[in-house]
Amino acid sequence: MSEHAADTHQHIRIRKASENNLRAVDTDIPKRRLTAFTGVSGSGKSSLVFGTIAAESQRLINETYSTFVQTFMPSLPRPDVEVLENLTAAIVVDQERLGANSRSTVGTATDAYSLLRMLFARYSTPSAGGPGAYSFNLGEGACPVCEGFGTEASIDLDELLFWDKTLNEGAINAPNFVPGAWLFQTLTAGTQVDLDVPLREMDPQMLDRLLYAEPGKVKLNGANMSYSGLVTRIKSSYIHSEREVKQKHIRDFVERISTTAPCSACSGSRLNDAARASKLHGHGIAELCSMQVSDLLATLRTIDEPGALPLLEKLSLVLESMVHIGLGYISLDRPAATLSGGEAQRVKMVKHVGSALSDVTYVFDEPTVGLHPHDIQRMNQLLLSLRDKGNTVLVVEHKPEVVRIADHVIDLGPGAGVHGGTICYSGDVAGLLTSGTRTGEHFTQRVPLKEQVRTGHNPIEIRGATEHNLRAVDVDIPRGVLCAITGVAGSGKSSLIHSTVAKQEGVAVVDQSPIRGSRRSNPATYTGIMDPIRAAFAKTNGVKPALFSANSDGACPECKGAGVIYTDLVSMAGVAIRCERCEGRRFTDEVLEYRYQGLNIADVLDLSIERAAEALGIAKAKPMLERLNQVGLGYLKLGQPLSTLSGGERQRMKLAINLGQGADTYVLDEPTTGLHMADVDRLLKLLDEMVDEGKTLIVIEHHLAVVAHADWVIDLGPGAGHEGGTIVFEGTPRDLAAGKTLTGIHLAEYVAGAR
Repeated sequence: MSEHAADTHQHIRIRKASENNLRAVDTDIPKRRLTAFTGVSGSGKSSLVFGTIAAESQRLINETYSTFVQTFMPSLPRPDVEVLENLTAAIVVDQERLGANSRSTVGTATDAYSLLRMLFARYSTPSAGGPGAYSFNLGEGACPVCEGFGTEASIDLDELLFWDKTLNEGAINAPNFVPGAWLFQTLTAGTQVDLDVPLREMDPQMLDRLLYAEPGKVKLNGANMSYSGLVTRIKSSYIHSEREVKQKHIRDFVERISTTAPCSACSGSRLNDAARASKLHGHGIAELCSMQVSDLLATLRTIDEPGALPLLEKLSLVLESMVHIGLGYISLDRPAATLSGGEAQRVKMVKHVGSALSDVTYVFDEPTVGLHPHDIQRMNQLLLSLRDKGNTVLVVEHKPEVVRIADHVIDLGPGAGVHGGTICYSGDVAGLLTSGTRTGEHFTQRVPLKEQVRTGHNPIEIRGATEHNLRAVDVDIPRGVLCAITGVAGSGKSSLIHSTVAKQEGVAVVDQSPIRGSRRSNPATYTGIMDPIRAAFAKTNGVKPALFSANSDGACPECKGAGVIYTDLVSMAGVAIRCERCEGRRFTDEVLEYRYQGLNIADVLDLSIERAAEALGIAKAKPMLERLNQVGLGYLKLGQPLSTLSGGERQRMKLAINLGQGADTYVLDEPTTGLHMADVDRLLKLLDEMVDEGKTLIVIEHHLAVVAHADWVIDLGPGAGHEGGTIVFEGTPRDLAAGKTLTGIHLAEYVAGAR
């Protein structure tokens, strides 16, 4: 083999990549190296890494399956690229949340629980049986009452009752139970309770009858009537009933009061009696799973069982990896669905730390999301260790701390959407700093501490907060300022704010949680822009607006207005393939004949938000389009499926909606997620404008630019899990940087480089 031929096999070779907004991109990516992909949000990073490289790798792997297997799998389309050579199998480790299966836990997602089950099957006493006897996903190990889910439907009494009122004063906060109503009369007559004593002062036995009395009969106004306790009736009528509730006010009521509680039979452990009775050196498997990982690791080191040493070492390696990347505060029994996007990605990473695979391509999507600066160094070590095993590591990332360790950098841009899609720089980190690109210019930029901070007033008082790991926290959050809530992952930041401030009236909570909507939902429908667009099409063409809805008769009958055909696969991620009938345009040919300003409805949905604001001229749509631009989402297309948005994009879209609704206080949860360094500057200007308009902003954040720019900082810690949960600092960023907390130390290092 010639030297040139050997060299070409050391690179992933890409020619004329045109997926999404990529403009016929040519590039060579070194194999068995760590390559960072940078650029502003929407510049084309994900289109190149996920939409082209990872997608083609998956397509080629699927083609290796037998013809029989392929008949049950959709045929994946080839990415829009002319040449893509020298690929290896790609493993995508992204921020998609875990937990499509409600039985999934951190333990099952990392294989740590499989190793624990093997330990108990072989070395516990009394043994419940083989590994399956300790599995809550199998009938032989699952609790027969909750069937392995660990929870049962319950009612939040604080939502159902006004504890300081009497029954005659309306203590029951439920439809049809107002004083004098028929259900109220049968309930109180049957349970014989005092109507004129506040519920908080009611005799416990009387209160128990009121809530939980079994069904019975009572004579009321000369007639025999059925009655039961309040909770008993609500559960039988609504929560456990298979009948559909049609009245909206009843559905809203049931949603408001419904909650889940640990299973009364297994106390939430999910396991049956035999599995729970089994002990390993005095510890039950449910007890071990409920420990935070750092404590579990310490406990395992005390177990002296010579035969179990290989299993214990393997399990300890998994747990050590979790601690190493900042997950030591999580327990193995934590439901996977409750993890944030960043936590979910780190849980997925754990499975690959000890992998025997080599020469594969690992693809990461902002692996530092949700990580305190203190933990980023640990993440870097993990990425480098994967590379050093002979793997190709591709990282889409904005943080300079991660980009700095890369062997190679590919910077896309120069802008977002139609303004991006080209490679602005390809080379080493040193060359990036002098490249003149936006990334290069901002790479060493630091936001300085303010010379003068705003003074808060009339603080929000929090007293005795004990949610999760909080230790009876007392703190005052000043109003009228930008307040940053900081601390390592798991220190209690979200618990403090979401269990207190976020529940108050007049507070808009803008987080990264999934947006509810169908697969046809997009920015236009979610923000309400679609309504005036439909109206404009209808008025111009003299037809009804419903024709231009993806849920109407005008939608393509094949894909039902989605533009793609979804195939859900049991053991792998589902796939979406462009609908052949409408070619992804979502509507029937007849509907696409109608025009507004020369565009059909599919053309409009293909516009970027920025372009729509300039071109459409629809007065009722303009304010929302401008707010979406203001929060940095101008590059998104109006018709882009919501399911493709990142957590940061979802949050900024919610922020745009809330900006027009007049809230006094805003809670933002890591709003810099997914933002380029240049975009962070834009966000800070927006936050300043909001505070200057009289708003109170409470920002849960790790990004030191936001912390430096804040007026007030509340730092939690000192560590994570039960090592956190206390306030370790309250004050200005300048005072924080002069202190010795973890956040303060990193902030001091950060601002030292400000210019």
